[in-house]
Amino acid sequence: MKFNNVTPDSYIVEKKMPTSQNGPKKEAKVVVLQSVGYPFLCNLVESPKIEIVNKELFELYAREQWEGYEVCEGSFLFDQKLLPDYAFKIIKAHPNNSKITENTSIFLMENEENEEIKKIETNVKMDDVIGQERAKTKCKIIMKYLQEPEKFKEWAPRNVLFYGQPGTGKTMLAKSLSNELKVPLFLIKATRLIGEHVGDGARQIHELFEAASQSSPSVIFIDEMDAIGLDRKYQSLRGDVSEVVNALLTEMDGIDQNYGVVTIGATNNPHLLDFAIRSRFEEEIEFEIPNKDQRQSMLENYIKTMPVEMKVDVKRLANVSKGMSGRDIKERLLKTALHKAISEDTDSVTWDHVEYALNLYKNEKNEPKHMFA
Repeated sequence: MKFNNVTPDSYIVEKKMPTSQNGPKKEAKVVVLQSVGYPFLCNLVESPKIEIVNKELFELYAREQWEGYEVCEGSFLFDQKLLPDYAFKIIKAHPNNSKITENTSIFLMENEENEEIKKIETNVKMDDVIGQERAKTKCKIIMKYLQEPEKFKEWAPRNVLFYGQPGTGKTMLAKSLSNELKVPLFLIKATRLIGEHVGDGARQIHELFEAASQSSPSVIFIDEMDAIGLDRKYQSLRGDVSEVVNALLTEMDGIDQNYGVVTIGATNNPHLLDFAIRSRFEEEIEFEIPNKDQRQSMLENYIKTMPVEMKVDVKRLANVSKGMSGRDIKERLLKTALHKAISEDTDSVTWDHVEYALNLYKNEKNEPKHMFA
């Protein structure tokens, strides 16, 4: 197998052959590829647009030429047949450092999905999420299930809905769950699962759950759930609503058993969800705006990492930030104040900078007046 030329020589010697005596014994269950292109530009060769017309044929084609090859995330596979030397990056290999066999499922991600469908790697831990105790309790149950799925059987946690205002920690908690368990996390914005043509959305939903099942134990986190679980009374707004909802219902019902897979949906607008979709969630957990003590804890944690000293009373800051989400506190309050201080070439963030950030935040929150005068 070929690798990019920035790989150390010792690594190339060890990995360049399809198989080796000291190679991994594990069988790759699933490999997710991203088309990259040729190693260099040439006026005589135009980089083609790769589109999979038949998924089964692509898997047969890929397995036939790469069977026995060792795969690790971040490395490359090169086509040797139809497009010689065309590179595919290995976005995900489960398990990592394994070997492609005749049973390996191989997926090619469409370019528009590359940023969304991937294994998330993060250092976030559950203790880093301040507040949201009910959600953290549910995550502990999910952790126990994914550690021993055979123990739960029909009593397994399967589908959970996180809802609440933006920036309250829904995505952060899902990342911490995956990180602590060391299991694959399929973190996807639902808008990426809606295709350009009727049928695309349903197909992508089925492929998502199939990939998660192949990688089990795993977690699927679908953000902006209302984009694909939209109430079917809005069918006239988007023609494929019913089709997408039915595909999602099929997967959430577990007609095809997704053993060892937990689905977490997140939305800011639970009232927009189709009733049938909402009924499939065993529990709906609200993510609340932090209270004063929680805001103070967040502020203390954030201030520790700031590159400029903050000469502001944290308790006072916790009082004036009432109603802000965790994201607002970091991005709209602290970051704006910090950037203001840096722009003035000062060596610390003062209350004047905080007031500047607060005024900007309040002005943006208020509706414009006399808009139609």
